[in-house]
Amino acid sequence: MDELHEPKSEALRALFWRDEILQLMFWVKGEGFGDAVDAELLERFLGVRAEVGLTYLDRLGDEGLIERDATGRYRLTPTGHEQGARVFAAEFAEITQPGHGECGPDCWCHMSADEAEACLAERGQPVDNRSGS
Repeated sequence: MDELHEPKSEALRALFWRDEILQLMFWVKGEGFGDAVDAELLERFLGVRAEVGLTYLDRLGDEGLIERDATGRYRLTPTGHEQGARVFAAEFAEITQPGHGECGPDCWCHMSADEAEACLAERGQPVDNRSGS
């Protein structure tokens, strides 16, 4: 993994780690790795020293984006989940969008095989003959 390069100014550094942590927490939850994180997980995935990570986790708690549970781990609040989802979507928008010549996620071709064949034919791409004839 490439090393993350944090900004030099404290204000920008706080925003940088805010987005990185929310994005990581959203991803961890979405992948089913658990609902809570700790400073050691931040260190492992983001490369931020655990004691520094705790500072940023506490700041996110003060902002109401995460909350600390009885075990000392941190969980996204509903607002934190929404913000994490936005940051994650923005970060990966370029690779999750259809490529040139591909249809979008709302295309009917995602609903049925017949529509998929019609969509491919309309775009001048070969259609597999799945009937076996």
